[in-house]
Amino acid sequence: MARYLINRYVWLVDTISRYGRITLKDLNEAWLRSDISEGKPLARRTFFHYRDGVEEMFDINIQCDKSTFEYYIDDTGEENNARLRSWVVDSVSMSGTLSNAHDVSGRIMLENVPSAREHLPVIIEALKQNRRIRFSYKSYTRSKPTDGIVLEPYFVKIFKQLWYVIGLNVKDKQIKTYSLDRISNLNLLQETFNMPEEINPSEFFKDCFGIITNRNSAKRIVLRVEPTQAKYFRALPLHSSQQEEIHDNYSIFTYRMRITYDLKEEIMSHGASIEVLAPQELKTLIRTELEEALKNYQ
Repeated sequence: MARYLINRYVWLVDTISRYGRITLKDLNEAWLRSDISEGKPLARRTFFHYRDGVEEMFDINIQCDKSTFEYYIDDTGEENNARLRSWVVDSVSMSGTLSNAHDVSGRIMLENVPSAREHLPVIIEALKQNRRIRFSYKSYTRSKPTDGIVLEPYFVKIFKQLWYVIGLNVKDKQIKTYSLDRISNLNLLQETFNMPEEINPSEFFKDCFGIITNRNSAKRIVLRVEPTQAKYFRALPLHSSQQEEIHDNYSIFTYRMRITYDLKEEIMSHGASIEVLAPQELKTLIRTELEEALKNYQ
């Protein structure tokens, strides 16, 4: 029964999201065209029941424009909440699309991504109640897992399809980042904590690319990018501060960011299509890395 309802919730979110705005009449026609309807119309009462279910399960609010009697997904509110709702809508819509693609499943290639399904619900519960968590962690820099880590979780972040939890390591008294795919033996503790007022998730990573941050000040970063690669940068900006100057055979992209490991790795991943023009610190960092890599081929 639960799966029966979830499939209908997913269909409802996906359909309204694709149309943008849709009347109940047009929604019913789309419903009848889908396999999920089994040839039966979508009753008004059933629609309202599903709408309430969508709000309760996904925190997605389906509103009605009284002037046009069109239904739409409300994306207003605080910036973080709006981004979360948008992400949920995209995820639910994609789920609906893939669930209706059984007949072409052999032609859909998916990436194998470590799942956070096991740990994310526990951490979300810890966030809601401001409760500490304890877990073991397998760091790539250590041969054995570190057991008994106690963390006051402040927030979670997704980066390159991996989930991370950021919080205060109680023993070290430092804010640290942990990847959920390397966590084991996770337990929700009864001990509570007070979320520091000065910690704001958006501000915490504001000047950073990726999941790694530091205490360094943000720098003006200037990249010279070849035309083809510049198109990708326009479609998927590296950072919210991105600005572009278009020239005949290249583009100049400027940012306000901290120099971090993730940023260095991202720039290097684009190879010769990108040249760092400033600051000198970042140019030297990347040149040294490339010189060390070249030694492997001499």
